[in-house]
Amino acid sequence: MAGQHIITRRGLLPTTGCLLLLAITPAAHAQRPKNKAFVDPTVDPRLPNVLLLGDSISIGYHTAVREALKGKANVYRPKTNCGPTTLGLKQIDTWLGDRKWDIVHWNFGLHDLKYLGPNGENLADPQAATSHQQVPMEAYQANIKTLAERIKKAAALSIWRETTPVPKGAKGRVPGDSVKYNAAAARAIAEVGGVMTDPFFAFAKSISDKQRHADVHYTPAGSQALGEHVADVIMKALQAQK
Repeated sequence: MAGQHIITRRGLLPTTGCLLLLAITPAAHAQRPKNKAFVDPTVDPRLPNVLLLGDSISIGYHTAVREALKGKANVYRPKTNCGPTTLGLKQIDTWLGDRKWDIVHWNFGLHDLKYLGPNGENLADPQAATSHQQVPMEAYQANIKTLAERIKKAAALSIWRETTPVPKGAKGRVPGDSVKYNAAAARAIAEVGGVMTDPFFAFAKSISDKQRHADVHYTPAGSQALGEHVADVIMKALQAQK
């Protein structure tokens, strides 16, 4: 009826606003579908355990990896974006837990090389004098070495996964920096020894048509292709362990 109101925590609202109110209540937020990458795997204790660590690129390909390795491995990941190496150093013990890992396939890079503003503003203009990379390359290399040493202790096989390309126009990042950071990671990995490298950069470059325009992320088809690549690398590594 015209002119009628309802009482809410926000005060009086006209009844015509009820639908809008329902759309923004906490209950409505709770009904959002959960990211499938953050759903625990159905565990078969007879199968090897695989842990994937990485940022949103790995979140995007996680379900493709799990599907490709169905019946061959239990595939896990932290229920979060693993971010830069600085976060990795703080959380690695929690992420590894006390489970026996047959393989840990891991990456850090896109968050390390991105630019922040003077007050921590995300994805700042790399050309601005006040901008800085979140983790400078020298510190990144040291962090990768520490992480490689820790992961190596927790897994039968540690697989370092190279960082994907930064395309032209991607906000807050510079094309070519992935190559530099991958080289720094390679130096760190070599110092630790006994860590396999997934040549992910070259594969990602080969499917650049499936990367979003001026964006480091990939289309669903791109994430599917990346996941199939990761699954293939892991499957070959598992077979070599037998």
